[in-house]
Amino acid sequence: MTNFPVLNNFQNLSKRNMSFEEVFQHIVQFMENDPLGNYRLMFGTDSQVHGNCTKFITGVVIQREKKGVWACIRKVVIPRKMTNLHERISFETTLTEEIVSLFTEEKKNRLIDIVLPHIYKGASFTIEGHIDIGSGRKNKTRAFVNEMVSRLESIGIEPKIKPESFVASSYANRYTK
Repeated sequence: MTNFPVLNNFQNLSKRNMSFEEVFQHIVQFMENDPLGNYRLMFGTDSQVHGNCTKFITGVVIQREKKGVWACIRKVVIPRKMTNLHERISFETTLTEEIVSLFTEEKKNRLIDIVLPHIYKGASFTIEGHIDIGSGRKNKTRAFVNEMVSRLESIGIEPKIKPESFVASSYANRYTK
């Protein structure tokens, strides 16, 4: 894992410098507003090489299917150009894994406990890791699909690749520019 501070560097359009605990409380409140919802907790990282650095954005999104989302990002800037595609994709996956690791068993159980009394009424909760890679023949990242998918599966989250990896390829991507 990386040694970046993760205490107060989450942000979204309405709030900056959120701690992980604040992020977690927003997710809890979002889910408690409708415990009968179908929830997807999604994580994904994208990157962009700039002049003298590489910017990585990790998105954290809680979606209540068909009823809205709450989301935030975490930015990490590496002070060099990371031009090796495998290194960059691997580091994106590492940053996603790092945020997922903050969701301890206790925290995951807290979220599951919100919907658990309502699962027979259709409530659900899943955790997904979105990877900005694709398996298409023309996709340069297809050689890394098995490796990155295995990494996310090994930490107990459901991996999604393009075109289903919208948290990485769309939401996080928007903030890498």
